[in-house]
Amino acid sequence: MENISKTKRNKMIAFLNELKKTHSDDTSIIALNEIENALTEKKFGLVFEEHTEEVDERLLNEIPVFCADEERKICKDKNLPYNFIIEGDNLQALYLLEKTHRGRIDCIYIDPPYNSGARDWKYNNDYVDSNDVYRHSKWLSMMKTRLLLAKKVLNPKDSVLICTIDEKEYHHLGCLLEEIFPDSKMQMISSVINVKGVAREQEFSRVNEYIYIVQIGKCAVKKLPLSDEWLGNVKKSGRNKLRLGSMLRSGSNSERKHSPGCFYPIYFTKKGEFIKTGEAIGLNVARESVKVPEDQIAIWPIHKDGSEGVWQYSKSSFDKLYEEGFVYFGQLKDNKIGISYAPRGVRKKIEEGLFTISGYKDDGTAIIDDSNYESSFIPGNQWAIASHNSTEYGSKLLKEILGEKRFTYPKSLYAVRDVIKFFVNDKPNAIVLDFFAGSGTTLHALNLLNCSDNNNRTCIMVTNNEVSEAEAKNLRDKGYKPGDKEWEELGIAKYVTWPRTFCSINGVNINNQRLKGNYLDSDVKMSEGFNCNVKYFKCDWTPRKPVDYLLSNVLCLHIKEMIELENSIEVDYDKNVIIFNRDDFKRYILNEKNYKNIEKLWINQNVIFNSEELKILNEKGFKYIPREYFGQELKEAAE
Repeated sequence: MENISKTKRNKMIAFLNELKKTHSDDTSIIALNEIENALTEKKFGLVFEEHTEEVDERLLNEIPVFCADEERKICKDKNLPYNFIIEGDNLQALYLLEKTHRGRIDCIYIDPPYNSGARDWKYNNDYVDSNDVYRHSKWLSMMKTRLLLAKKVLNPKDSVLICTIDEKEYHHLGCLLEEIFPDSKMQMISSVINVKGVAREQEFSRVNEYIYIVQIGKCAVKKLPLSDEWLGNVKKSGRNKLRLGSMLRSGSNSERKHSPGCFYPIYFTKKGEFIKTGEAIGLNVARESVKVPEDQIAIWPIHKDGSEGVWQYSKSSFDKLYEEGFVYFGQLKDNKIGISYAPRGVRKKIEEGLFTISGYKDDGTAIIDDSNYESSFIPGNQWAIASHNSTEYGSKLLKEILGEKRFTYPKSLYAVRDVIKFFVNDKPNAIVLDFFAGSGTTLHALNLLNCSDNNNRTCIMVTNNEVSEAEAKNLRDKGYKPGDKEWEELGIAKYVTWPRTFCSINGVNINNQRLKGNYLDSDVKMSEGFNCNVKYFKCDWTPRKPVDYLLSNVLCLHIKEMIELENSIEVDYDKNVIIFNRDDFKRYILNEKNYKNIEKLWINQNVIFNSEELKILNEKGFKYIPREYFGQELKEAAE
């Protein structure tokens, strides 16, 4: 059939080519080429109006940098790696994370704004509401820019992107993810977060949200030992332990005509004792024509509706299973006997030692012992888990820590832990990134996961320091403005993310009182906190082409943060040392006591060393800074 759109497009392009012959000046050609490009753009997929942001515009003339907040630092154990909270626009932070973590992130978990139309997020420093005709385009532009950078920091060989969303943008997000990650596996989970439902005017109340899972490279969902709640009704059928299969085939290809070789009688005594299997009969042979000895009965594969079916196995395969003790017979009733068998999966578990054969019954059937088997499996894509309730284990938990409601709709701690665990359970040193951190649930969840298996996974959380619309109005009424201490202290990063992190790690609430109770399904007391180190950075800017000073010198003022972030360490000037000048060289390199402790070393590229000095430095495998991170920016500045 004809592609009408393509035909029309070809006619328009042909017309443009004719116009180019008579309008050959540069201005006309450029304009006509732009029209042609617009006509030949993709015709299937997500099409939207792309918008720039303030950060995009600032990136043209400025370079993002990090500044450490030394007052906000937690060090519980110097031998442990550091986690990071980064305050600032996440696009600004991702620009720098691409330099320190390109291809290194194992898992990204994000909970972006849902674009509900209730002025719940900002774009270009203004709240976006439902009356904005470009609301969806602005949201998609915002997400696309960040996801493209996120793709660069993810490990291309084995990593996962997890993104939660509700019904307002889930279809747009799905299309966007497919475009950005075309070679990855993608699945969407529906997860109940509030069984009571969130009321929607003249609509069904919302009880769930959606979780997109993008698996990159060889990434796969890990089988985990899960609670009875995950199993639901499946447990009743024995899914979590031993489950036998029915010898009568069901579902597709279960009619006699599909497998004639599997249509044969099985002979029993009048008391229901197995004798032997008979031969398969042809499609044109009626089963009633097969003679059965008077002292025996024949069981055929007949469905409940009386239609002729087939056994799971041919006669020879059945006989082999029976000899191995893996065919089981039920009680004789109304000349019918149920026949079951140990499926291939069960037999594999026996081979692997997960199940054992503890003996054999008088009829020769194997007694399979599954008592020591710990059930591990992958659940379905409909999650209704009580511990994922965002009210009970999100809002209420956060209120217990902060003493008041400081954040709307925080995620359940256990919902975040569980979904991340499916992908990092076997990665003891995984790096997890959340660049829409908000209340800081991700680091809290990762600490809980590390506590359960004594591993050292690390987390980088990025969040802005915006205040709510109502709080902004209140502050302005009092005469405050963004940048004032009173304003900044009420922003998300400083008012929610940091205090939640500080309190959960130290096992106290905001009033320094010990938290009560244990974490769910755990012996871990909340009051014990976590053995965890955290650094707090804030995003800032510096000009790309300064006039009165060298760019390399000003970048060196912020290089310590880049080194610490990349290596999850603290530059302590003992094991990890930066040489900024000749005095540092004398203090740390020429001092034998200090020199022998150095494990990692960075050198200011503007300091000149002779060949002998370089030989000493080379023994520690030094790296030049700031070139190590800002080589392209320095090249543009002609340094």
